[in-house]
Amino acid sequence: MRFVQAASLDSIDDYRLLEGEAPRPGPGEVVIKVAACGVGYVDALVALGRYQVKPPLPHTPGQEVGGVIEATGDGVDGLASGDRVMAQVRGGFAEFARAPAAMATRIPDEMSFAQAAGFRVNYITALHGLRDRGAVAAGERSLVFGAAGGVGSAAVQVGRLLGADVIAAASTEEKRAFANDHGADHTLDTSPEGWRDRLKAVTQGKGLDVIFDPVCGPLFEPAFRSLGWGGRHLVVGFAGGPIPSLPANLSLMKGAALVGVDVRQFLQFEGAKAAAELKELLSWVADGRLDPIVGRTYRLDEFAQALQFALSGAGLGKTVVEVA
Repeated sequence: MRFVQAASLDSIDDYRLLEGEAPRPGPGEVVIKVAACGVGYVDALVALGRYQVKPPLPHTPGQEVGGVIEATGDGVDGLASGDRVMAQVRGGFAEFARAPAAMATRIPDEMSFAQAAGFRVNYITALHGLRDRGAVAAGERSLVFGAAGGVGSAAVQVGRLLGADVIAAASTEEKRAFANDHGADHTLDTSPEGWRDRLKAVTQGKGLDVIFDPVCGPLFEPAFRSLGWGGRHLVVGFAGGPIPSLPANLSLMKGAALVGVDVRQFLQFEGAKAAAELKELLSWVADGRLDPIVGRTYRLDEFAQALQFALSGAGLGKTVVEVA
């Protein structure tokens, strides 16, 4: 099989497309013939050793795949060869990948492999963040930063399904149009000068209820200051660069909360709840309420360009490497 691998995390140039034997499933595992693998900003950070958790070496990028089960190991129930699945793997930039059976989920016929490859983490993050952590209610005003990216666009779609009035913040006209096409009620640029005044115009002077923030950039404090009483600012990631700080008195003055949203630990500590939310999300896909967004696609031999593009933050939706 073909797979991408590097012995160090110093540079994307260290990664090579190699040939090797396909993995075999161990007890409780499945081997998946990979059709597509999602690649996002975090995947690029992991590939370069810049993420908070560093992978063991040698490293093959890619954590989410869509494909077909090739083989099952001892003790695997409920899954069989030929099943169409999405799965959490270690090393998805490969023609075959091994995964714990518990991390593989059948996908509906209405879902493509490319959609499956970018779905699990982004859409669980959006639903867990907005509903579990942000307690968003129908009619509430929800601001989404990075609204054209993978997790941001998922939050726009999920926010609408939860009944929120969604304001999509993005840096370019193209990104704002993309967010609008995928369900945003309003769009807003991210130029800092005069930003709060433009936000007030969009909200007709009313405070925000929930902020979904995978960027945490220069607008972090102005956005928090724009919350209404009892507002919730969800910290999802730091794509904006240096981690910002916030005067603690602002939380007291607004009765507002700064809330962390970490899908990795949610999956680790509340696995049953995460599985139920994934099932719910997939039911929305099956009945046509949710159409997962696929961004730019690359071939496996274009892995370096895919990683560089994911790192750039220029993508619309989830970038995908199509393997087969």
